[in-house]
Amino acid sequence: MSPNPTVPPKLQPGDRVAIVSPSFAAPGPFPDVHELAMRRVRDELQLEPVEFPATRKLGSTPAERAADLMAAWSDPSIRAVFATIGGDDQITVLPHLDPAPFRADPKPFFGYSDNTNLLNWLWRQGLAAYHGGSTQVHLGRGAGVQTQHLASLRAALFETTDLQITPVERFSDEELDWASPEALTSAPPDWPSPGWQWHRPDRVVSAPTWGGNLEIMSWNLAADRWIRPSADYSGCVLLLETSEEMPPAEEVFRMLRNAGERGLLEQFPAVVVATAKASNIGHRPPPDERQKFRDEQQAAVVRALEMYNPAAMAVFGVDFGHTSPQWVLPYGGRMTVDGPARTITAHF
Repeated sequence: MSPNPTVPPKLQPGDRVAIVSPSFAAPGPFPDVHELAMRRVRDELQLEPVEFPATRKLGSTPAERAADLMAAWSDPSIRAVFATIGGDDQITVLPHLDPAPFRADPKPFFGYSDNTNLLNWLWRQGLAAYHGGSTQVHLGRGAGVQTQHLASLRAALFETTDLQITPVERFSDEELDWASPEALTSAPPDWPSPGWQWHRPDRVVSAPTWGGNLEIMSWNLAADRWIRPSADYSGCVLLLETSEEMPPAEEVFRMLRNAGERGLLEQFPAVVVATAKASNIGHRPPPDERQKFRDEQQAAVVRALEMYNPAAMAVFGVDFGHTSPQWVLPYGGRMTVDGPARTITAHF
């Protein structure tokens, strides 16, 4: 039987929400983008953002960032918590956390990328959260918050509903320099989406989700942060996405192979894989090279599944990771992946 983490209660307009930087404090060097995001928290979501001491503090210690998280969960007036962005060292924050205030007052948490650390930590405490929604990236987008992101974010915050997650017509895996004025008014170029690709779509799986950024999951594995027995994940829907560091296909396979050797990969009857980001601000290959990179990553995932979970169903090219637009998805909450119907439904 798969676990059923506690889903936090919904918010009301006017509620106070914490804005924290558990990894990189991007609002420090890029305050204009941050202020744009905060205006949208107020105007688009009708919520009141509350910053904490390390939100803009570059070089804050893991203990300081943990203190912000503890304070946010300990404050009864705070009803949700948003990460500003990811980073690369949130794994060092987790040992400073006391589970007690988190369990005492479950609150929606929004983040992805390096925030997979905290998503996984909350899951281990029996608490559901949401994959996606970093304020600096999505609410601070110069050309406006994208339709898919806003619809799923509002559903996660305010609604009890079944939301269809659908393919997008166009997507982007590029970004603008946040130090440039253009970042406050424009959007990077986008491309026609190749759509979803299904592997063994022969079943319907409705279950809690788990997973996140593959590189961070691999770090958690190395640090033994996947401390629950592998069987505890049995029946869950596995979410997988890769970052702007663009791990090559062979590395993707090796990370999944390690999870397979641990007995973890075989637990998931359905796997949902995000559109892989195939460029970054320092490396922008032509579209055909990007598609080749994505195809190779997809083949690497299928190769690992064939070795460790050959009956698993998988769907590739879903927009919930480092590309845009980004759907916000339940993490520990339920999703239904319907292979015969070729649909995905998030249960908020």
